[in-house]
Amino acid sequence: MSSGGPSFHPDRSNAAFATTRWSVVLSAGDRSSPDAASALETLCQVYWYPLYAFARRGGSSPDDSADLTQEFFSRLLEQEFLLAADREKGRFRSFLLTVFKRFLSKERDRAQTQKRGGGRRFLSINVQVGEQRYGFEPSDGWTPEALFERQWALTLLGQVMDKLQSDYEAKGRGALFNLCQPFLTGSGDGPAYPEIALQLEMNETAVRVAVHRLRERYRDMLKHEVAQTITETDSVEDELNYLRLAIRGKNC
Repeated sequence: MSSGGPSFHPDRSNAAFATTRWSVVLSAGDRSSPDAASALETLCQVYWYPLYAFARRGGSSPDDSADLTQEFFSRLLEQEFLLAADREKGRFRSFLLTVFKRFLSKERDRAQTQKRGGGRRFLSINVQVGEQRYGFEPSDGWTPEALFERQWALTLLGQVMDKLQSDYEAKGRGALFNLCQPFLTGSGDGPAYPEIALQLEMNETAVRVAVHRLRERYRDMLKHEVAQTITETDSVEDELNYLRLAIRGKNC
């Protein structure tokens, strides 16, 4: 069974930022490219959980969901699924889910669960980690499609947050980011402006300016990342609104 493999933070991907970009997808689909394998591995690391959650909500057991997700990524190159990916045909999240649905249908029809695993595995899913994350998912009224969309949105937001944190840390401003991050998430768990000012030895006005700039930077990075996942004619704002609704389960 799929009990081994890397550990993943419940709210973050370990993959590099910007892996939802179509350039990475198309590179993974080009078998002649020396970067194809690494690009596919990156896609696996980012998207394994949204697909795993879809399979689980669709009725598959934890072990079967892990095996199906792993096998799906193994076959992406083998069966040249990614060659059909075309940025001009729509959003990558829609393409990936459509292909995964077709894969699941064929696997279940042929009842070949016991025969999986013949090809190269780009990812080994830790079932325990997957189930820990799945245990936090909403239970009532959420279809497999709605759960996939929710996790897609959360994955994208997590990537942007990770990149923003890395940028601040690289500039020696990691402490500022950590204290001000709650203003981005709206969690309300962080310290107030006066407390931040005291801890960072700044005045309160400077803290407010820093939070404003942090929000602007986050918003710009989020828009840029979203733009990489849609067609050139699609609206970034429309996609952002869709993702906000997806997190709340309002789209499906």
